[in-house]
Amino acid sequence: MAPSAIDPVSTISSNNGSGKLLEEMSDKIDAINVLKDELRKKSEFDADKDKTKFRQYDQADETVVGLYRTQHENQTVAYNLWARNDFKSKVRAKMTIWEAMERLNRFVDDSDPDTSLSQIQHLLQSAEAMRRDGKPRWMQVTGLIHDLGKLICAFRDSQAQWDVVGDTFPVGCAWSPGIVYSEAPYDTFANNPDTKDPIYSTQYGIYSPGCGIENIMLSWGHDEYLYHVVKDQSTLPDEALAMIRYHSFYPWHKEGAYKYFMTAHDEKMLEAVQAFNPYDLYSKDDGVPDVETLKPYYLELIDEFFPKKVLDW
Repeated sequence: MAPSAIDPVSTISSNNGSGKLLEEMSDKIDAINVLKDELRKKSEFDADKDKTKFRQYDQADETVVGLYRTQHENQTVAYNLWARNDFKSKVRAKMTIWEAMERLNRFVDDSDPDTSLSQIQHLLQSAEAMRRDGKPRWMQVTGLIHDLGKLICAFRDSQAQWDVVGDTFPVGCAWSPGIVYSEAPYDTFANNPDTKDPIYSTQYGIYSPGCGIENIMLSWGHDEYLYHVVKDQSTLPDEALAMIRYHSFYPWHKEGAYKYFMTAHDEKMLEAVQAFNPYDLYSKDDGVPDVETLKPYYLELIDEFFPKKVLDW
């Protein structure tokens, strides 16, 4: 046999099965490379949209400003510790994903100056924009469910939205000027007791440089709630979970704040969140989707990534 015909991998495979292991590793590397290519491909559906029309908070009405003021005054370290303990203490409902979407259908987000559509319409707009751009199925279903954490409002007596919607930000360290309404003339954190705390008011606060964004306590809301609901009840990849958890963390993924907390893993997750963001934000002026026509496709998609069917909420 000519030397060039000798296959060391085949030889290893015939001896101890390591060749199969190498093949599996190669397949995983290929899958990761495909995922990177999918995320790096820029969105196309929004190419002709005037992006200056979105997130115009300086033109928002008092409802939006007032909600953020209440949020910024009340999102303290103490409140966030309580909210996480409360989440773990009980199951609020047992529902399928589609049932959750229908239950949320009458909810309108008071923090959003860009749309007055119901949540099920916004979710379908996001998912359909991804579908038109040929994004992978796991990303489409992420678009479909990303705001379902707003169901928090349906599970309690109070319908206040300050701890449900709006941009998220870290608690336990200094507020970034990249947080909406945080600076003059609004100064919405002025009455938050953590603002004057000798530890919480410092740059790193209770954290350390490079500790990882996943280890930072973000203000409690629909992002964090849904992340905890689906992370152990779905087969979604890490990138999808990051899209859910951080899609409202605009100070990080848009303004570039808090990068001193990031790790190499966070760099990958940031890329995923930034790839997701156009489909959340710029799909809001698309036409109203026909829910019943689209329902069969998305029911099949949900079943693919949620084998448990009925989730604990």
